[in-house]
Amino acid sequence: MRKSRFLFTLSFLLLLSTSNFSCTSINLYEQTIAIPAHRWHSNFIPQFAFVIADTADRYDFSITIRHRDLYHYNNIWLEVALQSPDGKQYRFKTEKQLGTNQAGWLGTGMDDVYEHRISLLNELIENQVSFRKKGKYTVSVKQIMREDPLEQVLNVGLRVEKRH
Repeated sequence: MRKSRFLFTLSFLLLLSTSNFSCTSINLYEQTIAIPAHRWHSNFIPQFAFVIADTADRYDFSITIRHRDLYHYNNIWLEVALQSPDGKQYRFKTEKQLGTNQAGWLGTGMDDVYEHRISLLNELIENQVSFRKKGKYTVSVKQIMREDPLEQVLNVGLRVEKRH
């Protein structure tokens, strides 16, 4: 009896892990890179590469930042670089709010870890970045804060998904 219950549970979990349904569907790309020793040095520049195959669709882009509650600032300055399949390069600097003195952290938190999903859509529009070429795009994210290394940052990531 125990063995059959175990096999049923195992089979059910395998079925769930291989099926194509989920609560949130990522239609294109998501990757997160761990920051070594939770100290983001300015010369450590995470890089993300993804392929756009359908240029008729529109996409939302966001940076994911995870940090500890001990992070020293309410904001973060980033330099984002993007290279398109034809070799065209875009580069911009942006400041993003992570918290306020009154409300605390703006992201979602669990225990002492906070995650922020920060849209880059306005910056991409301002810099006239277009995704009208099929192929491989590369994005790099550099921290440009005065503190170097930037303490208490756990991960940085990129999320690209089709707009609905």
